[in-house]
Amino acid sequence: MNEIVDLIEKEHMRLDLPEVDIGDSVKVYSKIYEGDKERIQFFEGVVIRKRAGNTRAMFTVRKVSYGVGVEKSFPKHSPLIDRIEVLSKAKIRRAKLYYLRNLRGKAARLKEKRF
Repeated sequence: MNEIVDLIEKEHMRLDLPEVDIGDSVKVYSKIYEGDKERIQFFEGVVIRKRAGNTRAMFTVRKVSYGVGVEKSFPKHSPLIDRIEVLSKAKIRRAKLYYLRNLRGKAARLKEKRF
Protein backbone atom coordinates (compact mmCIF):
# COMPACT_ATOMS: atom_id res chain seq x y z
CA MET A 1 0.00 0.00 0.00
CA ASN A 2 2.76 2.48 0.89
CA GLU A 3 4.57 1.78 -2.36
CA ILE A 4 1.59 3.06 -4.33
CA VAL A 5 1.37 6.22 -2.23
CA ASP A 6 5.12 6.79 -2.57
CA LEU A 7 4.93 6.49 -6.36
CA ILE A 8 2.12 9.03 -6.56
CA GLU A 9 3.93 11.43 -4.23
CA LYS A 10 7.21 11.22 -6.16
CA GLU A 11 5.48 12.79 -9.17
CA HIS A 12 4.80 15.98 -7.14
CA MET A 13 8.19 16.31 -5.45
CA ARG A 14 10.39 19.27 -6.35
CA LEU A 15 14.01 18.44 -6.98
CA ASP A 16 15.12 21.96 -7.95
CA LEU A 17 15.25 23.28 -4.36
CA PRO A 18 18.43 23.13 -2.24
CA GLU A 19 18.65 20.95 0.86
CA VAL A 20 17.75 23.02 3.91
CA ASP A 21 19.07 21.98 7.32
CA ILE A 22 18.27 23.14 10.82
CA GLY A 23 20.25 26.22 11.80
CA ASP A 24 20.59 27.50 8.24
CA SER A 25 19.88 31.14 7.52
CA VAL A 26 17.60 31.07 4.50
CA LYS A 27 15.66 33.41 2.28
CA VAL A 28 12.42 31.81 1.04
CA TYR A 29 10.79 33.45 -1.97
CA SER A 30 7.09 32.60 -2.08
CA LYS A 31 4.34 33.58 -4.48
CA ILE A 32 1.56 35.77 -3.09
CA TYR A 33 -1.73 36.10 -4.94
CA GLU A 34 -3.72 39.30 -4.38
CA GLY A 35 -6.88 39.27 -6.45
CA ASP A 36 -5.81 38.59 -10.01
CA LYS A 37 -2.20 39.78 -9.44
CA GLU A 38 0.77 37.68 -8.41
CA ARG A 39 3.95 38.87 -6.70
CA ILE A 40 6.93 37.30 -4.99
CA GLN A 41 7.65 38.03 -1.34
CA PHE A 42 10.66 36.76 0.58
CA PHE A 43 10.89 35.65 4.20
CA GLU A 44 14.38 35.62 5.68
CA GLY A 45 15.30 33.88 8.92
CA VAL A 46 16.73 30.81 10.65
CA VAL A 47 15.36 27.30 10.12
CA ILE A 48 14.36 26.07 13.60
CA ARG A 49 12.45 22.93 12.66
CA LYS A 50 12.26 20.35 9.90
CA ARG A 51 9.61 17.70 9.43
CA ALA A 52 10.21 14.71 7.20
CA GLY A 53 7.88 13.10 4.70
CA ASN A 54 7.90 12.76 0.95
CA THR A 55 5.66 15.55 -0.26
CA ARG A 56 4.54 16.38 3.27
CA ALA A 57 8.00 17.64 4.30
CA MET A 58 7.91 21.04 6.01
CA PHE A 59 10.36 23.45 7.57
CA THR A 60 9.80 26.38 9.91
CA VAL A 61 11.68 29.66 9.59
CA ARG A 62 11.95 32.19 12.44
CA LYS A 63 12.87 35.86 12.30
CA VAL A 64 12.53 38.85 14.59
CA SER A 65 10.69 41.75 12.98
CA TYR A 66 10.44 45.05 14.89
CA GLY A 67 11.09 43.23 18.17
CA VAL A 68 8.43 40.58 17.60
CA GLY A 69 9.35 36.99 16.80
CA VAL A 70 7.66 35.68 13.66
CA GLU A 71 7.63 32.03 12.61
CA LYS A 72 6.35 30.72 9.32
CA SER A 73 6.06 27.11 8.18
CA PHE A 74 6.60 26.23 4.55
CA PRO A 75 5.76 22.97 2.77
CA LYS A 76 9.01 22.04 1.07
CA HIS A 77 7.46 20.80 -2.19
CA SER A 78 4.81 23.50 -2.51
CA PRO A 79 4.33 25.09 -5.93
CA LEU A 80 3.94 28.44 -4.14
CA ILE A 81 7.65 28.48 -3.25
CA ASP A 82 9.55 30.17 -6.06
CA ARG A 83 13.06 29.52 -4.76
CA ILE A 84 15.11 29.11 -1.59
CA GLU A 85 18.49 30.72 -0.97
CA VAL A 86 20.73 29.33 1.76
CA LEU A 87 22.64 32.33 3.12
CA SER A 88 24.74 30.60 5.80
CA LYS A 89 24.94 27.38 7.77
CA ALA A 90 25.26 27.11 11.55
CA LYS A 91 26.95 24.61 13.81
CA ILE A 92 24.17 23.12 15.93
CA ARG A 93 23.81 20.24 18.35
CA ARG A 94 20.03 19.85 18.54
CA ALA A 95 17.32 18.65 16.20
CA LYS A 96 14.91 21.49 17.02
CA LEU A 97 15.96 25.04 17.90
CA TYR A 98 12.90 25.99 19.95
CA TYR A 99 15.16 27.50 22.63
CA LEU A 100 15.79 30.46 20.29
CA ARG A 101 12.27 31.66 21.13
CA ASN A 102 13.42 32.64 24.63
CA LEU A 103 16.68 34.34 23.57
CA ARG A 104 17.11 37.96 22.53
CA GLY A 105 19.81 39.91 20.72
CA LYS A 106 23.34 38.55 20.73
CA ALA A 107 22.34 35.51 22.77
CA ALA A 108 20.21 34.30 19.84
CA ARG A 109 23.19 34.10 17.47
CA LEU A 110 24.37 30.73 16.19
CA LYS A 111 27.99 29.78 15.48
CA GLU A 112 28.75 29.68 11.79
CA LYS A 113 29.85 26.40 10.27
CA ARG A 114 33.17 26.63 8.49
CA PHE A 115 33.98 24.45 5.49
